[in-house]
Amino acid sequence: MSQSFTSRLDNLPPEIWSKIIKIDELKGRWVSGAKLNPALLGRLKRSVLITSTGASTRIEGAKLSDEDIEKLMRGIAIQKFADRDRQEVQGYFELLQNVFDSWKSVRFSEATVKHFHKELLKYVEKDIRHRGEYKKSENKVHMLDDAGQSVGILFDTTPVYLTSKAMQELIEATLGAFETAKYPPLLIIGNFVVEFLLIHPFQDGNGRLSRILTNLLLLQHGYAYIPYVSHEKLIEDHKPDYYLALRKSQKTMHGKKPDITPWLEFFLSAVHTQAKAAIELLSAESIEKLLSPKQLAVWEYLQTVDEASPAEIAKNADVARPTVNQVLDRLLKLKRIERIGQGRSTRYRRI
Repeated sequence: MSQSFTSRLDNLPPEIWSKIIKIDELKGRWVSGAKLNPALLGRLKRSVLITSTGASTRIEGAKLSDEDIEKLMRGIAIQKFADRDRQEVQGYFELLQNVFDSWKSVRFSEATVKHFHKELLKYVEKDIRHRGEYKKSENKVHMLDDAGQSVGILFDTTPVYLTSKAMQELIEATLGAFETAKYPPLLIIGNFVVEFLLIHPFQDGNGRLSRILTNLLLLQHGYAYIPYVSHEKLIEDHKPDYYLALRKSQKTMHGKKPDITPWLEFFLSAVHTQAKAAIELLSAESIEKLLSPKQLAVWEYLQTVDEASPAEIAKNADVARPTVNQVLDRLLKLKRIERIGQGRSTRYRRI
């Protein structure tokens, strides 16, 4: 492990360690309590894919809303946006989906980082010459406003001639830190992200790729709720703080006293908020979490009518009568519906 890596993670303030303890406590609660309906998890993952894609690309200046992205992913043509925006969205969505579905089989390595960059930009025509290749000319990191215009340079990045060596050392140091387990994974991941963005190894796509890699590393180190609450959206919602934390930390990185505390405070706060939101999915009373897909169809039909008989529910929800009876009993116990009448004239309505 490099000396610079160690010096940045030693002597952190107590607040950083306290935040890590809180996040990992929530992580444990998710692991022990995550018995959500698979259909609900699928819907949440699809929603997060759209939200994260929109947020991450808008941070870098794209203009598509989440609604636009959902239409695009369903194959609906959107003509009012630049080709580049659509191309960037398509690449991000597909790569993040692959990470969510296949993270267990992905080996974190320099080759993976380059491959991810190639996949991220595979639809972006202007980037065809440098997909998956380290930068060939110097680049600077700009802070962008909501219109995608630069409002200032955040910091200078690693020179071209040092980029390959710097990336190799960063990957090796990160893997070594995971292996020795001297530091919690959250510190190692946070350090990787801030240094990756300081190197800025690719001509374009570094910010988006850093967020893809954050999702991958968090998943690979036990933060299983990542596909169900958007990390990217939390960054978009606090973009000025994101830029400020990066600038504060990165201007010290090559000095005598490197200090990534400002970045870790932002990064860990975002992960903590994400973890709390995940736990709320478990604790919030939700019919969707309690019912199977067939049972859910009964509940959804009851929300469209004033009242209905079991026979009407079975017919319109396309659910077998015995299943309808089971769901009605459950909904009565949950105090979500009430029974009207007796015998053959019995009907049910939402409370």
